[in-house]
Amino acid sequence: MELLPQILFGVVLLAGIGFFAKNVKTLRRNIKLGKNVVVSDNKPLRWRNMARIALGQTKMVVRPIAGLLHIIVYVGFIIINIEVLEIIIDGLFGTHRIFAPLGVIYNFLIGSFEILALLVIIAVVIFWIRRNIIRLKRFIKPEMQGWPKNDGNIILYIELVLMLLFLTMNGADFQLQQMNVAHYTHAGSFPVSQYIALLFEGLDVSSLILIERTAWWLHIVGILCFLNYLYYSKHLHILLAFPNTYYGRTTPKGQFSNLESVTKEVKLMMDPDADPFAAPVENENDTPPEKFGASDVVDLNWVQLLNSYTCTECGRCTSECPANQTGKKLSPRKIMMDTRDRLEEVGKNIDANKGEFKEDGKQLLGDYISHEEIWACTSCNACVEACPVSIDPLSIIMDMRQYLVMEQSAAPSELNNMMSNIENNGAPWPYNQMDRINWTQEN
Repeated sequence: MELLPQILFGVVLLAGIGFFAKNVKTLRRNIKLGKNVVVSDNKPLRWRNMARIALGQTKMVVRPIAGLLHIIVYVGFIIINIEVLEIIIDGLFGTHRIFAPLGVIYNFLIGSFEILALLVIIAVVIFWIRRNIIRLKRFIKPEMQGWPKNDGNIILYIELVLMLLFLTMNGADFQLQQMNVAHYTHAGSFPVSQYIALLFEGLDVSSLILIERTAWWLHIVGILCFLNYLYYSKHLHILLAFPNTYYGRTTPKGQFSNLESVTKEVKLMMDPDADPFAAPVENENDTPPEKFGASDVVDLNWVQLLNSYTCTECGRCTSECPANQTGKKLSPRKIMMDTRDRLEEVGKNIDANKGEFKEDGKQLLGDYISHEEIWACTSCNACVEACPVSIDPLSIIMDMRQYLVMEQSAAPSELNNMMSNIENNGAPWPYNQMDRINWTQEN
C-alpha cells in the first residue's frame, strides 16, 4: 500500500505522455500531407530568427502592453514548470522536495517561481479583461465567435488555476513546515504563498496534508491535461513557434516564387534556337501534370500547413490588413484558421477510412475560403510583417489565386482585361504600342 501513490502517479504520467505522443504523431502526419519542399538554405539566419523571434519574443513587444504581458506569461509559465521535474521525481520515488539540499539556490528558485506565478495571474486577468470587458476590436471579429473565443478563455482559466494550485500547494507546505511535521522539511522561500498560508491557520495536520496533496495532484494532472489540450487549441504555438520561425521564409517578402513548369516554358519561348513546333517531351514517369496553385490543403506545402497549426489567433495580421481595415471580407487570421480546420477535417477523414482519404466533396477554396476574400488581398505583406511567429498567410492566398487564374480561368474581369492587354499590347493599358505617345499631342 505504501507504493500505491507512486504506482498511481506512474500510471497517470504514462497516460499523459502517451496521449501527447499520439497527438504529436497525428500532428506530424497532417503536416506531411502537404507538398514536400526542401528548406535548407541559409541555416545560420534561420537559427538566428528562431532565437530572436521565438525565444527572444522580439516581434511581440512591437505592441508594448500585450507584448510585456505575453512575455510574463511565457517566461513565467515555462520557468515555473521547471518545478515539474521535481514533482515528477517526488511522485515516482515517494520523496518530497528532492532538490531541497540545494539550500540557498533552492530557496531562490522557489521564491522566483512564486513571484512569477503572481505576475502570471495578474497578466492572465488583464488578458481576460481585454478580451471580455474591453473587447478589443481584433478579438471580436466574425471568425473569433464560438469556439475560438471560448478556447482563448479556457486557456486563460487553465493558466490561472494552475498558478493558484501551485501557490496553494506551497502555502499548505509552508504551514506544515512551520508545524515541524515529519516529511515536510524546511526548504524553499515563499514570498507569496506565505500569505495564502494565513488562510490555513487553525487547521489540523491531516487537513493541511489533504490540502497540500490535493493541490499537488491537481497541479501535475492539470499540467498533463493542458499538454494534451494544446493539440486542440490555438496554444499549439507554444511548441510550434520554434520550428515555424526556423522554417520561415528568408527571401525578401515581396519576392514571389515561380512555378517550375511555367519557368521552363518561358525559357523555351525565349530560346532563339528552340523549335516551336517540336513535340513535347514524353512524361517518363507517367505522372499526372502538375496542378497550378492550390484549391485544397494537400495542394499547399508542408511549411504552409505548419503555419496554420502555429497560428495563435492573436489577430495582429488582421488588424494590420488594409483590406480588412476598409471593410473587405479578407482576414489573414481567418485564412490560417480555415486552413487548419480543413486540414483537421482531412486528417479525420483519413483516420475514419483506415489511412486513406475518401473524397468528401469539399475543398479549402470555396467551402472555407471564398473567392471574394482572396481577391481582396493587396499582397502588401502587412500580415506577414505583423505576425509574431513568422506565419505567411499571403503565400496561401497567392497559391489559391494562381489556381483560379491558371486552372479555372476565374480571375475578375478587371484582371483578365489587364492580362489580355499585357499579352496583346505589352502593357496593362488598352492602347496599341504605336499609339501610346499620342496623349502628348492632346491639348
